[in-house]
Amino acid sequence: MSSKIKEHWEKVFTSKTEDEVSWFQPYPKTSVEFLELFNLPIDANIIDIGGGDSHLVDVLIEKGYSNIYVLDISENALNRAKQRLGDEANKVHWIVSDVTEFKPGVRFDYWHDRAAFHFLTTKENIDKYVGIAEKAINKNAYLILGTFSEQGPDKCSGLEVKQYSEASMSHRFEKSFKRIKCITEKHLTPFNTTQDFLFCSFQKK
Repeated sequence: MSSKIKEHWEKVFTSKTEDEVSWFQPYPKTSVEFLELFNLPIDANIIDIGGGDSHLVDVLIEKGYSNIYVLDISENALNRAKQRLGDEANKVHWIVSDVTEFKPGVRFDYWHDRAAFHFLTTKENIDKYVGIAEKAINKNAYLILGTFSEQGPDKCSGLEVKQYSEASMSHRFEKSFKRIKCITEKHLTPFNTTQDFLFCSFQKK
């Protein structure tokens, strides 16, 4: 794990409140719409990659899912989510890890990532991510990715990001996944600016 990257994110999640970061959503509408599209069984293994203190986990708990995992490089981010959830946090598997070094103990039926993948800017790290996802996601299971689109920002939180088109994102995952559906979304930040996102869903071959 890059200690500099980890330090960066630990600082972000100690120095800023949840509504002082651009990616904040009080309700993760698009992520929930993709979740509902696939009608997963209640015992599906679901992971939120780079979930931080996102409110998607709240929705998953509310819907009664029993095998929820949230991974983030920042322990501070996960601690904030735990504090918000209180006793409900005990229903979640919390994983502090750089996703490129993640060694899953289970295989997943639903892999969700909103705004983590686009922080991987080197071929090496992108290939690591794709390889881990290929091994960790069950056959016929789902991968949902949200990144900045080609019209989106080229930096976030002071870090370089990689923008994607439907074609370039699909190309990264085409070996083991078939694309199902892509949408674009204008995310309204807490600062009343907009960011162009691309969300694509894939199914493991």
